[in-house]
Amino acid sequence: QVQLAESGGGSVQAGRSLLLSCAASGYTSRGYCLGWFRQTPGKEREGVAVIDPDSRTTYADSVKGRFTISQDKSKNTLTLQMNSLKPEDTAMYYCAADPVIVGIPCYLTVTGYNYWGQGTQVNVSS
Repeated sequence: QVQLAESGGGSVQAGRSLLLSCAASGYTSRGYCLGWFRQTPGKEREGVAVIDPDSRTTYADSVKGRFTISQDKSKNTLTLQMNSLKPEDTAMYYCAADPVIVGIPCYLTVTGYNYWGQGTQVNVSS
């Protein structure tokens, strides 16, 4: 059973940076799609960035050029470096994982992921 635990959230002013981390356990030898998603009250959870086992990445348009997703396979850790933060980045951030399906890319969609962390809150003030 895959377990995910996020850390690194907090409150910052606009323009500053935060680094989110996600510690994963329970992986098998199969490759996994890994991703960061976010959600604000009253809104649907949305994809932020995903990475596949070959470290190919996909980003939401709203974070391109500001956020960077990366993984350390030796430590089973996923990170999200968030720079130039904006108030609209305020949300609960979740990491997610799901086994790769051969021939299918890792999508930036909530429905493609079955394993989720508990979330870490990010607040960006203007």
